[in-house]
Amino acid sequence: MASADLLARQQRRGFWLRQLHQWHWISAAICLTAMLLFSITGITLNHAASIESAPQVSRKQLEMPASVLRALGAREEGHAPLPMTVSDWLNQSLPVHIGTQAAEWSADEVYLALPRPGGDGWVSIDRESGAVEAEFTDRGWLAYFNDLHKGRHTGAAWRWFIDLFAVACVVFTISGLWLLQMHAKQRRSTWPWVGLGLVLPVLIVLVFVH
Repeated sequence: MASADLLARQQRRGFWLRQLHQWHWISAAICLTAMLLFSITGITLNHAASIESAPQVSRKQLEMPASVLRALGAREEGHAPLPMTVSDWLNQSLPVHIGTQAAEWSADEVYLALPRPGGDGWVSIDRESGAVEAEFTDRGWLAYFNDLHKGRHTGAAWRWFIDLFAVACVVFTISGLWLLQMHAKQRRSTWPWVGLGLVLPVLIVLVFVH
């Protein structure tokens, strides 16, 4: 009877070990590239003040054709996307992709802000003359990846990716902790190291962060 109970416990342990190893390596594979990106950009963000960057600013001036200008219609104030005719013309004439984001409308001007990862931009349309002014700022690849880390102006798809990546990291860490617990008897240093990983950040926050 005792041997049957021992065999059942060993089978349960073997089952959970196989499951945890599978969850752990799959979540690790999913997280690998993004975890490397977020770890490196965590360092660059932490030292952003000491990393010099020289933003590149470019300006454009265009004349909108009368047929396109008329597509703006009679709207005078408020926030609304540009008509498709106008956005298509701007996409072809400027180094930019204008989606469905809302522009600021007034009687004299239509102003569209175009923030993006690693840069910024805007387009202004004079509703009477059709004069178009645009300015684009590029802060470089480092700022681009830092903004990806923060989810700044990255759109819904990237924000969903960050959420899914965070869930995969939770699975990775919890399955890793469970595996540590199952192997702790053979590795006596397991819990001191786990304890250090918990206590060290708490001590730093309590002592040095004010």
